[in-house]
Amino acid sequence: MSYLIASVVEIQNSDTLHHVKFDCYGHIISMLSLELPKGIVFGKKVKLVVKSLQVAIAKDLSGILSCANQLPMTVHSVDHGELLSHIKLQFFDITIESIIMRTASERMNLAKDDKVTSLIEASEIAIYEILDD
Repeated sequence: MSYLIASVVEIQNSDTLHHVKFDCYGHIISMLSLELPKGIVFGKKVKLVVKSLQVAIAKDLSGILSCANQLPMTVHSVDHGELLSHIKLQFFDITIESIIMRTASERMNLAKDDKVTSLIEASEIAIYEILDD
């Protein structure tokens, strides 16, 4: 799992669905959720969580995608297993982990210091903890 510290910048509700936008180092991160913890208000600082298997990686990305969260990152390390590759990505001072198929990692020729884009669907982001100010 990977964690991001962010601040709430917008909350939209429709029936039981909540769309929350967070600011993390000047980048907007979107989250869709059926439930929101009490205390989530504009300006609140939170710790977000995403599972490593839910972090896709794009190299030389161009075009328009429907994926809400597209964050610029740098490859910190690549560790190949038999079937999967464990990729550590750097987003400012935060390490984000991604587990992808080894064949995909090799096809992209991922290496340390490569500039990539992480792709995370809004439904895969969750609030792990509400932080005190």
